[in-house]
Amino acid sequence: MVNLFLGLNGLKRFLGLVERVKCGVEGLDEVVEGGFPKGSLILLAGEPGTGKTVFSMEFLVKGVELNESGVYVSFAEAKNTLINNFSRHLNVDLAKLEVEGKIKILDFTAMKEESVSAILESILAEVKALNAKRLVIDSFSALAQAFKEPIDVRIVVHTVLSRIVREMGCTTIMIEEAPIGESKIGLGMEEFVADGLIRLRASELDKRLFRDLEIVKLRGTRLSERKLAFTLEGGFKAFTPFKLKPVEKPSRFKPIPDKPDKYSTGVKDLDGMLEGGLLKGSMVLLELDEKISTIMYHLLVAPMAANFVLQGRGVLVVPSSGVDPALFHKYINVYGGVEDEWRRYARFIVARSPLKTEAEPNIIMVGGEDWKVDLSKVVEAVNKLNVETGKPNFSIVGVDTLITLYGKGNCEKILNLTATMARKTEASIIAIVKASYRDLAVKLSSIADIYLRLTREHGCLLLYGVKPRTGLYGVEMDVSKGYPLPKLTPII
Repeated sequence: MVNLFLGLNGLKRFLGLVERVKCGVEGLDEVVEGGFPKGSLILLAGEPGTGKTVFSMEFLVKGVELNESGVYVSFAEAKNTLINNFSRHLNVDLAKLEVEGKIKILDFTAMKEESVSAILESILAEVKALNAKRLVIDSFSALAQAFKEPIDVRIVVHTVLSRIVREMGCTTIMIEEAPIGESKIGLGMEEFVADGLIRLRASELDKRLFRDLEIVKLRGTRLSERKLAFTLEGGFKAFTPFKLKPVEKPSRFKPIPDKPDKYSTGVKDLDGMLEGGLLKGSMVLLELDEKISTIMYHLLVAPMAANFVLQGRGVLVVPSSGVDPALFHKYINVYGGVEDEWRRYARFIVARSPLKTEAEPNIIMVGGEDWKVDLSKVVEAVNKLNVETGKPNFSIVGVDTLITLYGKGNCEKILNLTATMARKTEASIIAIVKASYRDLAVKLSSIADIYLRLTREHGCLLLYGVKPRTGLYGVEMDVSKGYPLPKLTPII
């Protein structure tokens, strides 16, 4: 029989009815069943510069959006500094929100030991006066330094936990500074009593800044993911594992105009990363790691092809393993192309086999034995397509297919020759190199104008430039325009 003295919140927990508070961090709510348990104490830990204050401010600002007032208690940074820095970073007027009584920022940076009890009473009074539903203590580490005895720290934790969190139902984030290079968090006692523990980290991936968080624990919550990549670009954004999104209202792809010396990739974000797009007469290497599926790298490549085809320009494809003309045909339809455009502007190069004896007019059959003969046949088709369109073309080359047909050495020769021809005709080529051929990608990098790598961490799709060098970008699928596009967000 349920204990009658559980109280309402206890009864809800007993029945599995946990009321949730949205944390305000994009992506995080999705993996914690919609938010933090209401009236919980969350310990947010991390080394300096990992984004703890940004996370906490986002938490309060989200509360304002939901008509939940909040209190920010700062022991580490002056009030004016917080308002100036984070109003700009989060694109919100914190000073105005405070005037309107929606948040309250308490500045205790000059705290002295003898005033600790008074400070706790002041926090309690502000929470009550504002009827605050959210509280941030930044940081518990700074607060604890004011005490001589560990028992005093326990009293503070007990006060926060029992009187503010439990009695007043105020969901609280308590920031903890993690010493650089250490796994231990604070005194250890606060980690034990907290309902949740989230640890933020800043590390490196291929010598580029990489940020991730780990949900060490969150009581009453079934976690779909424990680790997520994140960025501080425009606030605090967590990347959930990459997933496909359905296109609800399909529309025709809208090509992006080219710059005088570059071809647009068809993706505004990618053009920005590449400072305007692909150089005319250039070769691009796109290296994939073993965790990248066909649909993932096609999210980058398909808009490039659509940007050419739907402007009446030719596209030639040497398919990677697992890709055939039918799949490419499907992409033309996904981006709003019609049958006539597919036949007129697309050319698919396929090795002849007993199962492929006949071809459609836009499919070029090659023998797959003598690379020089096959290359001559392809060059002839390329020249014919150039004459028909009156414009340079775009080629997509699956390097694994060339290696299977002709071997590594001949594949390297083919790509060297085609890169030279592309420069003469102002065409562009993207060569797709899978993980098992990374050594070839490194060799080919000397002839490539652009060298990109696509990888995954914690399920998040990540893109970065080796040549020219760029930082990491989180890649998500965006279907808001009526067709799939990659959305790139820098990890800063």
